[in-house]
Amino acid sequence: MGFDILVDGYNVIKNNAMFKYVEGKSQAEARNLLIKQLKNRYRNTTDRVVVVFDGKGGREQMQHIDHICVIYSKYGETADSVIARLATEANDKGVEVMMYSDDGEVKRSVIEQGGHALTTRGLVSSLNAAPQDVLQRSEYRQEMRRVYGIDPTYKYQQDNEEFNTPSPPRKGKSSRRYKSMRVDRKTLKHK
Repeated sequence: MGFDILVDGYNVIKNNAMFKYVEGKSQAEARNLLIKQLKNRYRNTTDRVVVVFDGKGGREQMQHIDHICVIYSKYGETADSVIARLATEANDKGVEVMMYSDDGEVKRSVIEQGGHALTTRGLVSSLNAAPQDVLQRSEYRQEMRRVYGIDPTYKYQQDNEEFNTPSPPRKGKSSRRYKSMRVDRKTLKHK
């Protein structure tokens, strides 16, 4: 059985520079960006993802955008109280909750219900991280480049270790010692 992942929408937006910048232009665009990133991050999961925003309507509004449930609280009710209620409902059903917010009060209420309270920074990091399969393929390719000797940075490091030579000078600075060592290395390779 999966998790219920609860996201305090405006708390994420207010605590991240990228979302804050977009919110400066349009609050609706900041919400859409967060929802889009959540859709991409959780597209292949069985977890239920719910993002909650403070609303202004006379009643609570809920909509599904692909597999993301978006809830706007009713006027006079905070997103924090909706998250606390959802955490209680999930606990009653035996579903584990992971909640993303930096708000201390909502964190306490979710933890009291047996859920896990995580930071908005953690969420944004996971939203921007490469998917696990892409990360594994990238690491494998880098390792194969080293194994077959086609990674120029790795080859340079090996050469320096083999000949115990110092690092090359920075641009703009010349070193006679380094230039003479480079000549010696060339002659060594040709012998």
